[in-house]
Amino acid sequence: MRGPTPSQTIGPFFGVLLPERGPVTMPLPGTPGPRITVTGTVRDGQGGAVSDALIEVWQADADGRWTHPETPDGVEPVDGFSGFGRVATDSDGGFAIETIKPGPVPGPDARLQAPHLVVGLFARGLLTRLVTRVYFDDEPANERDPTLMRVPPDRRATLIGVGEEAGRYRFDIALQGSRETVFFDV
Repeated sequence: MRGPTPSQTIGPFFGVLLPERGPVTMPLPGTPGPRITVTGTVRDGQGGAVSDALIEVWQADADGRWTHPETPDGVEPVDGFSGFGRVATDSDGGFAIETIKPGPVPGPDARLQAPHLVVGLFARGLLTRLVTRVYFDDEPANERDPTLMRVPPDRRATLIGVGEEAGRYRFDIALQGSRETVFFDV
């Protein structure tokens, strides 16, 4: 008997899901909360741009409420804000997410989590999505976030969006290498 069939990469088929390229704008006009933009790049293990990745973002609204079937608020978007967006990387591996800054959310143990974005990443060569988080460098609550505190101190910086100017954060994703982004096993 021969050995198992080797795994094969799939895709990318993201063009079907995203016929338009460019930044994703998640909040509708009038959605409450401070507007922010998160920009960054996705890089492979050699530092090269990943030009065909798909990034999904989930987040709470400015008051820390999720639009999710398991929440007490139900599945209807809170204040017209679904908290979900998708964006493809450009030819330089770049992406931009225009959204609102989320509020703190309760964790599984009822402790408050610092404001953050949940990011799913799909790319050529990945057989499953990678999941990470974007925290914000100007949030004092980061020091008490139960998830962030479980990450070794020398790796936490890979989860922090760095403020470049008012309302703009930089968050780069490294798939491998010495500055590899922390990905969660979910």
